[in-house]
Amino acid sequence: MRRRISLWPCMMGRLSIAGLALVASAVPAVAGFAERTITLVVPFAPGGSTDTIARIVAEHMAKTLGQSIVIENDAGAGGTTPTTRVARAVPDGYTIMIGHMGTHGAAPAQYPNLKYHPAKDFTPIGLTAGLPIVIVTRKDFPAGNLTEFVKYVRNNQSKVNEAHAGAGSVMHTTCTLLQSIMGTSTARVAYRGGGPALNDLVGGQVDFCCTTLIAVASQIQAGTIKAMAIASPERADLIKDLPTTKEAGLAEFQVSAWNALFAPKGLPGEIQAKLNDAVVQALDDEATRKRLLEIGSEIPSKADRTPHALQKLVESEVARWSAVLKSAGAGPK
Repeated sequence: MRRRISLWPCMMGRLSIAGLALVASAVPAVAGFAERTITLVVPFAPGGSTDTIARIVAEHMAKTLGQSIVIENDAGAGGTTPTTRVARAVPDGYTIMIGHMGTHGAAPAQYPNLKYHPAKDFTPIGLTAGLPIVIVTRKDFPAGNLTEFVKYVRNNQSKVNEAHAGAGSVMHTTCTLLQSIMGTSTARVAYRGGGPALNDLVGGQVDFCCTTLIAVASQIQAGTIKAMAIASPERADLIKDLPTTKEAGLAEFQVSAWNALFAPKGLPGEIQAKLNDAVVQALDDEATRKRLLEIGSEIPSKADRTPHALQKLVESEVARWSAVLKSAGAGPK
């Protein structure tokens, strides 16, 4: 069921859509664009990391563009159903979306009847955030570090299970890579989203998962789950005592999720440039950067924020995840 909600929900300030429009109208509109409300489709339920990043970045973009932005949450098939809808929308800049490694990377290998191609059916706007991946376990899992974790999983494959948010999700694809590197094939428990999967991890019903640091930072800090390592080149400022996979002895597992904005194919170059400029200004804004860093995301470099860089990223991700999933026998489904 599709759900339309304002850019700033109750937890972010209790502003109504009308109030948002007043804020945006205080800034002169960009000539020719945007002249009416922009819809930003989030292909997942409210409250997840993609939804959170979309709201933070869109808040500043609305000010730059001088127009209100409405967030539309619309989930389905690992985000591919609403992504298909955006691909078929009018390419006028008033319908855009936030995609990620799953919708614009792994999806072609996971879904044989996918109705869009990530690299061919969209106009790239700009990368909005990097999302470090962490390996986490239930709090009483019999391993205290990554080396012990790998050894235990290898020796107890029939007893261990992994939780994920559905085929093609970031949780699913990144742990597919992890299990391939470890040479393991444990039971894999699919959930209707990351929230339910993490709830069962906290409750001890499942053993481990791979997910974004944003999704589990508070649980790690509270001790309700254990973190084995972060799969990035450097430690995260949010949890400085969490070792990287390289430090912990599994250097092959280097992976980061990401979020980026896209429009339907055929978006005029002038509008693409204006939307990209709004993304760039948002990521240069100190308050916006602070909010993104506080939840555990990474700020893309200026070179990585261009439409060209995003197009190359999507092309490389489609190739990468196709090879990973096919090699692991995880797709298509």
